[in-house]
Formats: sequence, structure tokens, C-alpha cells
Amino acid sequence: MTVKTTGLKLKTVQKFTQDGHRIPVTAVRVESLAGFKPGDLLKVTGWSKGKGFTGVVKRWGFAGGPKTHGQSDRQRAPGSIGQTTTPGRVFKGKKMAGRSGGAKVTISGLVLMEIEEKEKLLLIKGLLPGNINGQLIVKKDKEFKKFVPLMKVGEKEIKETEEERQERLRKEKEAEEKMKEAEVAKEEKEESAVEMKKEIKPEEAKEEPQKEPSNAES
Repeated sequence: MTVKTTGLKLKTVQKFTQDGHRIPVTAVRVESLAGFKPGDLLKVTGWSKGKGFTGVVKRWGFAGGPKTHGQSDRQRAPGSIGQTTTPGRVFKGKKMAGRSGGAKVTISGLVLMEIEEKEKLLLIKGLLPGNINGQLIVKKDKEFKKFVPLMKVGEKEIKETEEERQERLRKEKEAEEKMKEAEVAKEEKEESAVEMKKEIKPEEAKEEPQKEPSNAES
């Protein structure tokens, strides 16, 4: 039996997983949560945002023409679209300028990260088609074997494997050793500066000339 529900697309936010990776998560308010659980792979169907009449560069990703050698108006042009005398026509389905967006789109391989039962929300990893408050159809496909749940609010510890822990400890140890070496070098530099000052002989004090008594004092 296919697990399927409909819902409304809400805003996309950034969240952290328990292994410390930041991912985009889109919330979907659905009618039913039955059959869904974190770690499911989903297929989400919706209507993409309409972009109006667009050229071939935006619509199909064409590179455009050269920007130099006298080509002043060919930077976003499609180029040649036809053939020679045979067949003497343009084949149907040719990629050209036209209306883009506003089409039915299905995205598969999306991971369900978390379920909020109180507000009937599905937190799905990645971006979803359509505008905010747009209608979506969410279908359960299969389960994701390497699923890592989201970090809970207020949680600071990052879960890591033994290899990642050893690598982190090694980097921390190297950083501490470098800091100690820098402190020792700084102390040696200060001591050498003090010794150099001691070796320099003080200049002999110059004798000030005695002032002659004025006539008024005599």
C-alpha cells in the first residue's frame, strides 16, 4: 500500500544534524502523518514557480554567443535553429525561448528528517517546488539506510565515530603544541632583548657648566 498525503509548503530553514552538518530543511504541513517516520525517502510533487517568457540562456542553460570579434548583440542569442533544404523545416521540440516554469515537477530522493506531530509538520531535507503555501503531494518511497537525525534544540554535543574523534583529538593536540612553541619563542625573544639592553653601556653623564654669580647676589 502506497503511503501518500497532501500538504502545504512552508518556509525553508537551516538546521544541524547530529554529526555537525548544516542542511536546508523545508517544512510541509500535511493532512495525515500515518505511515511516515524519520529516515524515509520521499517523492514530492508540486507546481514549480512560473518565470514568464524567458530566453534560451535562462530557460535551457545555453552558453550564448561570443562576446568579442565584433559580436555586440549575440551574447544571449540561440544561434541557428534550422537545417538546410532537407528537411527544410524546424523539428518539433526544438529548445527555444518561451514560457518557463509553472509546470508539474516531481523530486525524488528527499529524506524525511523529523516529524512534529503537534503541528502536523514534515521536516524534509532539501528544497521543494512551488511557492510558500503551495500544494504538494508527498509519497513514501523507501527507507534511507545512512540516516542521521537532526540535532535537538539546546543540544550541543556532536555525535561522532571513533575515527572522527581520533582525528579531532590529533588536531587539537597539534594546535596546543603550536601554541606552546609560540609562547616559548616569545619568551626567548623577550629574554634576549633584556640581555642586549644590559650589555649596552650607559652613556657618561655630561657635567653641566657652573653658573657664574650675578652682580645682584654680590
